[in-house]
Amino acid sequence: MEFTNIQLETADRIAVITLNRPDKLNALNHDTLTELRDAFQQVENSGDADVVILTGAGEKAFVAGTDIKELAGQDAVSGQRFALFGQEVFNAIEQCTKPVIAAVNGFALGGGCELALSCHIRIASENAKFGQPEVSLGVIPGYGGTQRLARVVGPGMAAEMILTGNMIDAAEAQRVGLVNRVVPRGEVMTSAREMAATIVSKGQPAVRLALQALRCVPQMGLREGLATEAALFGIACGTEDFKEGTAAFLEKRAPSFSGV
Repeated sequence: MEFTNIQLETADRIAVITLNRPDKLNALNHDTLTELRDAFQQVENSGDADVVILTGAGEKAFVAGTDIKELAGQDAVSGQRFALFGQEVFNAIEQCTKPVIAAVNGFALGGGCELALSCHIRIASENAKFGQPEVSLGVIPGYGGTQRLARVVGPGMAAEMILTGNMIDAAEAQRVGLVNRVVPRGEVMTSAREMAATIVSKGQPAVRLALQALRCVPQMGLREGLATEAALFGIACGTEDFKEGTAAFLEKRAPSFSGV
């Protein structure tokens, strides 16, 4: 499958999806969202990658937001469809069975912040800026920002960011839990690849099952979540990688996982 607004490359069991509209600061329009959806579906169905890295071309922006020209044409009816389509794409990223690491370089604003929030892990360059400035345009976040941001940083911090529209820098984003780590400018992809390689080296059935358990957290109470964890733990115990992992530990050697 060929793409116009994104790039998809796979090597060493790591798929890298790059938003490739640097002249537009990688702003999201309908065509880009469609390609993003198709790329994740391709990675999901492929046996070539175990981890996905999502980033933006250039150092100025991960994604600077939604394409304002496209946004400006919405009305009360089309605006809802506009939001639902973006949510569909971001939900697919969040529900990806393979870990998704956002490598955030530069601005992650509006839809860009929402896109990063849909990923499972976020690594930021020290020059990254995060924000939900939609109220400055007379609208609200529509691609999941009101929901995911509050779940990640808490309702108070989410309210401050959304209601003021103010940006926060990478250090503050790490302090409030929006990003996992901050790295020097120019090193965000190196750091993301190192983390991805670490995940790739583990037993992949266990990685997928752990990710499935983590995705249940926002939807389940503790009792239901614990029951789900126990069920998934049992499934993991039935895999060949579990037998190999425990045998390798007892034999004091490195495991040789087969992915089954």
